[in-house]
Amino acid sequence: MPKGKKIKNVKDLTELRKRIRLRDKSFTSKIFICGGTGCRASRAQDVIDALRKALKKREIEKSVQIRVTGCHGFCEQGPLMIIEPGNIFYSGLKPKDADEIIATTIVKGEVIERLLYIDPVTSKKVRTESEIPFYRAQDRQLLAQNTHLDPCSIEDYIATRGYSGLTKILTEFTPEDVINEIRTSGLRGRGGAGFPTAKKWDECRSAPGDEKYVICNADEGDPGAYMDRSVLEGNPHLVIEGMMIGAWAIGAEQGYIYVRNEYPLAVKHVQIALQQAREYGLLGNNILGLGFSFDIKIGRGGGAFVCGESTALMASLEGKVGEPRAKDVHTTTDGLWHKPTTLNNVETWANVPSIISNGGAWFASKGTTGSKGTKIFALTGQVKNTGLVEVAMGTSLRTIVFDIGVGAINGRAIKAVQTGGPSGGCLPVDKFDLPVDFDELYNAGSMVGSGGIVVMDEKTCMVDVAKYFLTFLLDESCGKCVPCRLGIDRMLEIVTDITEGSGQPDHIGLLRELADTVSSASLCGLGKTAPNPVLSTLRYFPEEYEAHIHEKRCPAGVCQALIKYEIDTENCNGCGACLRACPHDAIKGEKKEAHIIDQLVCQKCGICLSVCKFDSIRVS
Repeated sequence: MPKGKKIKNVKDLTELRKRIRLRDKSFTSKIFICGGTGCRASRAQDVIDALRKALKKREIEKSVQIRVTGCHGFCEQGPLMIIEPGNIFYSGLKPKDADEIIATTIVKGEVIERLLYIDPVTSKKVRTESEIPFYRAQDRQLLAQNTHLDPCSIEDYIATRGYSGLTKILTEFTPEDVINEIRTSGLRGRGGAGFPTAKKWDECRSAPGDEKYVICNADEGDPGAYMDRSVLEGNPHLVIEGMMIGAWAIGAEQGYIYVRNEYPLAVKHVQIALQQAREYGLLGNNILGLGFSFDIKIGRGGGAFVCGESTALMASLEGKVGEPRAKDVHTTTDGLWHKPTTLNNVETWANVPSIISNGGAWFASKGTTGSKGTKIFALTGQVKNTGLVEVAMGTSLRTIVFDIGVGAINGRAIKAVQTGGPSGGCLPVDKFDLPVDFDELYNAGSMVGSGGIVVMDEKTCMVDVAKYFLTFLLDESCGKCVPCRLGIDRMLEIVTDITEGSGQPDHIGLLRELADTVSSASLCGLGKTAPNPVLSTLRYFPEEYEAHIHEKRCPAGVCQALIKYEIDTENCNGCGACLRACPHDAIKGEKKEAHIIDQLVCQKCGICLSVCKFDSIRVS
C-alpha cells in the first residue's frame, strides 16, 4: 500500500487484502522463524541475520521470504522454524546452520536430519510440525496464528482476514447484536475470574454516561506465566481488533493497553501496530468511513502483581498508587476516572474477532457446558515438553501433562500440578482426570486463573510449595487491608515454622482458621485467593504436614532443617568429586577410599548430590 494512502472504506480494505495475497504467492518458499522473547534469548536474531545473508549470497532473496513471527509455543526447542512448502520443522538452531538450511532445504528440497525434532517417547526424528506430540494434541485457535504472522506487519494480519470482524459489525450488526453474539459464544474472562464477557459488556453499555473506556489488561504477573505476553507480542493487531469490536459494542471512543514494563518486546510491537493502524486509517476518526471513531493508548505498569486487579490497574492508569478499592460499585459503572469501563485481559480480547467472524455458536461448540472455547496455558516444571499449550476447555489435566507434556523429565513419578498461578491450588495425580474447567477446578480447591500449570514430581515438598507461594503473595500484597497484610504474613510464619522443625499439632487448625479469615475478609482477589496453596496442600497432602510436625521429617528431602546428607560408604569409590565441589569443606576422605560428611560443618546445600555420579549420596 503506498505510503500515506489510507483505507477509506470496506472496498479499499478488500482490495488491499487481495493484493497482499497475490504478492505472497510470488514466493516459492517461506521460512517462518520464531522471533518471540524465548527464542530471542537463544540467539534467534543471529540466526535470522545469517539466513538473510545466505539468501543474499545466492541471490534468491526475492523468491524466498523470511518471516519473523511471534512465539510458536514450544519455547524450550528454540530457536525454531517452519519451512513451507512441506511444514518442515527445525529446532535448536544456530547461526552456523543458516547456510546449510538455504543450500540443502530451500535450494535442493532436502531435509537436514540433524535439525529435526526428536520425539522423547519414541526417540524417532519428526519431520513436520503437525506430527510433533506437543502440537498434535492441542487445539490452537489463537497460537496457530502466531506461527505465520509478522507481528510488525499490519499487511500480514490483513491478509489472514484481519479486521474482517470489525468490518462485519460496522456493516451488519447493532451493538446489541455484538453483545448477543458474545453471549451465544459463552466467552468468559481469561484473566482469572472467569466472569461472563457479555454480561460485563452489557452492564457497561447500559451504564449512564456518554464517555466510556475499554482496557486491555496485559499486566501478567504470575510466576512462569507468559501467555498474554506471547499473544500481545506475536499478534498485536488481533488484540487491537478485539478491543475495537468491544468499544463499538459498549459505546467507547478511547481504549488503553496496560502492559507491564518487564515486557519490552510486547510494548514495542504494540506501539508499531498502533502506529500502523493509524496510518492505514484503522484507528482514529471515522474508521472505514462508517462513523466509528476510536483510538488506543499504552499505559506501562511498574511490575506490581496487585495491579492485575481491575481497580488497582485503573488507579495506576490514573497516576495513583496501584491499590484496589471496594467492589460495592462495579467498574462497568464507576471505572477509569469514574467513567463506565470494560476491562478484559489479552486473551479475552484476542478471542473476540474470531467469534464475530465465525459466529458465537462456533466458539461455543468447543469446551464444556460452563466453560467454552479454548484456553492457553503455560506448561512448566518437571515435564519433558514445556511451553505454551492451547486446548479446548474441558481437556483433562492428564492429557495436558502426559500427552502434550509427555510425562516427567527425569524419570521420577509425577506427584501434583499447581494450576492458576500463585493463588491457585495444588492437585494430586489422582485428580488428573479432572477437566480443565472454571467450575471443576474451583470445586477441587484450585482454579484456571490466568493459565499457569506447574508440574511437580515426587521430589517436591508440598509444604515448601505452600511456603514459596505465600512468600510471593506477601511480597506482592499492597498491604491496604488488614486481613491480607497480616493474615498472609501469619500463615507464612506458621508454614515456615513447620518446614524448620518447629511445627506444633495445633498449627493445622490455626492455618485453616487463618485461611478462612483471609479469604472471606480481604478486599481484592489477591487476598481472597491467597490461602489456596495452603488449603489445597492441606486437603490433598495432609501426610506431609504430619511428617513435618510429628516426625520432624521432610519426606521429599527438601526442607533443610529436617534433612541431612550422608555418604553410602559401600557405594562410594573415593573419586573425590563431592569433596572438590563442596564449598564448605564438609567432606573428608582419601582418594579411592570412602568419604564421609561432617554433619557439624555441612550446610545442606545439595551440591554433593548433584555432582555424584555413583548414587552414593543419601538424603534422610
